[in-house]
Amino acid sequence: MIREPLKELKSLISRLEASSPFYQKKFKECGVEAGDIKTMEDFRKLPFSDKDELRKAYPLGIQAVPDEEVVRIHSSSGTTGQPVIIPYTRKDVEDWAIMFERCYRYAGMDNKDRIQITPGYGLWTAGIGFQAGAERLGAMAIPMGPGNTQKQLKMLVDMQSTVLASTSSYALVLAEEVAKQGLQDKINLKRGIIGSERWGDKMRKRIVDELGIEIFDIYGLTEIYGPGISIDCHHHCGMHYWDDYLFMEIIDPDTLEPVEEGAYGEMVLTTLHKEGGPLLRYRTHDITRFIPGPCPCGSEHPRHDRIVGRTDDMVKVKAVNIYPGQIDELLKEIDGVSSEYQAIVANENGKDVVHLRFEVEQGVDKEEIQKEVNYQFKSKIGITVIPEAGFIGSLPRSEKKSVRIIDNRFE
Repeated sequence: MIREPLKELKSLISRLEASSPFYQKKFKECGVEAGDIKTMEDFRKLPFSDKDELRKAYPLGIQAVPDEEVVRIHSSSGTTGQPVIIPYTRKDVEDWAIMFERCYRYAGMDNKDRIQITPGYGLWTAGIGFQAGAERLGAMAIPMGPGNTQKQLKMLVDMQSTVLASTSSYALVLAEEVAKQGLQDKINLKRGIIGSERWGDKMRKRIVDELGIEIFDIYGLTEIYGPGISIDCHHHCGMHYWDDYLFMEIIDPDTLEPVEEGAYGEMVLTTLHKEGGPLLRYRTHDITRFIPGPCPCGSEHPRHDRIVGRTDDMVKVKAVNIYPGQIDELLKEIDGVSSEYQAIVANENGKDVVHLRFEVEQGVDKEEIQKEVNYQFKSKIGITVIPEAGFIGSLPRSEKKSVRIIDNRFE
């Protein structure tokens, strides 16, 4: 059941009205006052916040406390425009560590674990978030950061790391190298805490099989603390999110109205207790759904589904919307096809075309599989593609996030 924390929301809105220049301006433009919000229906009439607005507020336009209360900043990557700067107070940092420790405990970890942390440190939230949670748990943090795969493997063996914290792309790189170098019997990994990008079932299976671990999805974004705001448990039937810190909505990205229970839509988040850079009805652009009912694990915290895509990673080709998640689902049903693929959209001779490059296992008939992939794409997604099969290892690997769809039509 989704908790509706009206009292906390009203307190947040009053705080924003009193101390946030960013929201004072939004409220004034919309003619909203904190006293107007008396019911959840009133709350749902409040304006959304969006990343473009946060970019325009660069560098510290969303700060809602005096400078002397800010102990740290973090930033989004800024790969698609002006970065977003998020200020944190001491309490924000502590709250984030509490949520992250909770994630680790939901994954069955304790202070005897050794956590090899491969995401980046610095302005990005990932590495330091994994570390703060590990330290609060009392586990041993091994703060490797990204890259240097041979050293990562050496530390996996020498330190007998029990947990790998990683993006799915880099977990696959390590899994392939462990298999290639015959290290399966020399490592001691038990679990993988995997986040930062969506990933399909075939990729999961390869990582599980080659590393011999149980894997857990972890979710977060820089604007809302960072990774650690939700995770799946051992039942792997949805991701528990911390509704004592966040209020979550799922909306139709076109109408901006709530979707029906269990339907997919865009996740919208409100921070209930964040001080440095609180956010109200923030549109994440991540596509998911609520999972109704209690989890078999007995947790009181509600669940959302895995992230299946983003409203802004969709491409439209010949009036058909294509998401990476659709391609994942299609390829996982075809025997002999591996997890890695890349769809390249181009305009050739005045027509939009999709080159679908994907990997297959050794020994399969590439021509037959190409025909099957093209048939399935046409029948399930609605357009024909130019399938290009290569054996495992033919596509580039990434130590960060893999780019699944590349749209070259507007270059």
